[in-house]
Amino acid sequence: MRFTKLHGLGNDYIYINTFTEDLSGYDLPSLAQVLSDRNFGVGGDGIILVMPSTDADFRMRIFNADGSEAEMCGNGVRAFAKYVYEHGLTSKTSLRVETKAGIVRPQLQVEDGRVSSVRVDMGQPRLQRREIPMLGTPPDQPVIEQPLEAADETFLVTCVSMGNPHCVIFVDDVDNFPVDEVGPAVENHPLFPNRTNVEFVTVMDRKHVQMRVWERGAGETLACGTGASAACVAGALTGRTERAVRVSLLGGALHIEWAADDHVFLAGPAAEVFSGEVSEELLKLAKL
Repeated sequence: MRFTKLHGLGNDYIYINTFTEDLSGYDLPSLAQVLSDRNFGVGGDGIILVMPSTDADFRMRIFNADGSEAEMCGNGVRAFAKYVYEHGLTSKTSLRVETKAGIVRPQLQVEDGRVSSVRVDMGQPRLQRREIPMLGTPPDQPVIEQPLEAADETFLVTCVSMGNPHCVIFVDDVDNFPVDEVGPAVENHPLFPNRTNVEFVTVMDRKHVQMRVWERGAGETLACGTGASAACVAGALTGRTERAVRVSLLGGALHIEWAADDHVFLAGPAAEVFSGEVSEELLKLAKL
């Protein structure tokens, strides 16, 4: 099985081109777990499948390192766009990609035949409690700075769905915040029936925030595009920031704008690391 490793600001995924690779004999959650293992596999935050679509240019499926399937990934779709362009699957610089969260629209900036950056229309944020989804009442109202008890503390949370669930917590010093303790407690909180991604954000000024992210199914990662988008929306909703911000993450910076048309736009780089072939011995562990 051939694969290509790409990342967006260190949020790394193993890409498998299903136009050439037959995955019908594999359990996909198991395949994600086997390949994502950083000691015994290729290593990554998950796998992303490059697939044909009847409704868009391509279809993208994402399986986290723990085998769970994600609805969307902002860093993943930027690297996806780079992959399909640079590997000759398309010559378009404006794409429509089908995801479990709906159609997303990457715009590619190409220099000398290489994709230097990608700007993605992430669509409209979903703010109603039921849309996140989050239990409680009223189900049709937003969750803005509401108390949530986790890890023996009470946090004020603002929740946003970018096609996948996010819980944003503003903190004074994100560098020294116990993300590895609070992150899993919030991710698995009973109020989130599908679990949630968790963003810990420190506001540097009204146009710049610093963020660490605990990704559902992957743990702390170096970057998260949908999480950065959610942080931008949460900052504007709570009056802490403007609607356009630079989000500094452990892996680098993303530029997010919650535009006047209610769509969120994400811009940042993506990079290819290497391509390779997985041994049959390893793949046996994921066979049906």
